[in-house]
Amino acid sequence: MIRVTIWNENRHEKRNPKVTAIYPDGIHGAIKKGLEAYGFDARTATLDEPEHGLTDDVLNSTDVLVWWGHLAHGEVQDEIVEKVQQRVLAGMGLIVLHSGHFSKIFKKLMGTTCDLKWREANDKERLWVVSHSHPIMEGIGEYVEIDAEEMYGEPFDIPAPDELLMVSWFSGGEIFRSAVTYRRGLGKIFYFRPGHETYPTYHNAQVIRIIANGVKWTAPALNDPRKFGNAKALEAGVE
Repeated sequence: MIRVTIWNENRHEKRNPKVTAIYPDGIHGAIKKGLEAYGFDARTATLDEPEHGLTDDVLNSTDVLVWWGHLAHGEVQDEIVEKVQQRVLAGMGLIVLHSGHFSKIFKKLMGTTCDLKWREANDKERLWVVSHSHPIMEGIGEYVEIDAEEMYGEPFDIPAPDELLMVSWFSGGEIFRSAVTYRRGLGKIFYFRPGHETYPTYHNAQVIRIIANGVKWTAPALNDPRKFGNAKALEAGVE
């Protein structure tokens, strides 16, 4: 069973009654419920817990970490970000959602500003699948349509993705690379755009299906077989 930890700063839910009404158990709670329906061993962690809920025991027993943040990126301790990065490099999967593009961990792994255009104006979003054979797109048709969402638009300052899975079109005319993958060390990373806190996006069955597919794809498949440092020669006669 794949072990998933859903991390959420859990600030909007405490401050904004509109968000509380949409996500009474928090964004992390909605995602947890959705992923449990796919048979994953899911738990949550939030910003205000000791060590942000990401203790060594939690990280070492996490196969895939799902990350949602917005208001408080700067409050995440650098030591925790370093630990998460090392776990990703060692093989832990990482799924970064929506405004998590500005999180310390995503920017650290990408090495760029990860900046973009945005507009919160009830835009319709149509996410077109451009890589139908990819496992993360399993069970998804030509596109996913969301009636109201925050707009993210190009330019999106990220490295060229290893794989581009979906491109979003918005009713204001913008487009955006909305589902992309990367590999860092032994870890797989999936960034997925939808999920502004004032919209019920994480109650959308197709959105949860894509995240669940992402969990399966990013989950580590093997232990690290690599050996670094000084090495003895395999062939005789070589010092």
